[in-house]
Amino acid sequence: MSGRPPLPEDFDSFWANLTSEALRAQLYFKRDLRPQPTVTGHLVETFEFNGIAGQRLFGWFAYPENARRAPAFLWIPPYGRESVLPNEYGTREGFASLSFNLHGYGPFYQEKYSPSRGYFAQGVDDPETWVYRDIVQNCMIACRVLQAQTEVDEDRIAACGMSQGGGISIWLGAFCPIVKAVCADMPFLGATWRSLVSGVYRYPLKELSDYAESVPVGLQRVLNTVGYFDAAQVATKCTVPCQVSLGHKDPAVRPEYARIIFESLPGRKNLIEYPGGHDWDEGMIASNLEWLRLNM
Repeated sequence: MSGRPPLPEDFDSFWANLTSEALRAQLYFKRDLRPQPTVTGHLVETFEFNGIAGQRLFGWFAYPENARRAPAFLWIPPYGRESVLPNEYGTREGFASLSFNLHGYGPFYQEKYSPSRGYFAQGVDDPETWVYRDIVQNCMIACRVLQAQTEVDEDRIAACGMSQGGGISIWLGAFCPIVKAVCADMPFLGATWRSLVSGVYRYPLKELSDYAESVPVGLQRVLNTVGYFDAAQVATKCTVPCQVSLGHKDPAVRPEYARIIFESLPGRKNLIEYPGGHDWDEGMIASNLEWLRLNM
């Protein structure tokens, strides 16, 4: 399966229903209101909010001192169960930012990845039950929480992240009307119709291959579900300004797959190439700040 497959027949209605549910969900959040300074000079508060299924989720909100109607971004974690931190990657000069733990752990929770704690295959038999349906809806709700803060300009909100965070940012740019720009560093789940068929040998994506080998017609089931979320497929619907990056030595998000995602974007876009692998690069700090300033 080398050529791009067609979108599922109900692709648009699937995402329309998903988005409508998230935007109509009752909004509840609570801030700690005891700001603490960060290494970047921002103030940070912890907060909690209700997810799509009513579960309590926990995160942090960082903002410049005396901020009012500042541009802002949702900072989405890479794959795993840990939280990202309000460091130089999770904050930007002049911007507010919000992040939360996708799995209900604390706002600063840390846990090293292991395949036994992976969740890629959770509910993957059907796009309606795959774990990412709830995750992206919770990210949409988090955008609403961010929009509701007095420090934030509700009309200048972006979605940003690396790997898993980058892929989800593209999903939000495509379907969440709150999101006006995207920074997707080394975004995951691109061109899975090629990567899964050709063989996956590296975790965490190998979790999907392991599952596919364990059930009848497993690969077909996985490809069907992932087809609704594949970042290269969803990118065709992402018309907001979007910056994508790749790593020349990246074994997890191979450069050719990141390029397919980039080429799929129909709107204003920019591609940045880093020399290293699947990891943070200091260049992301300045390049993403410049992109957000130019496009928000």
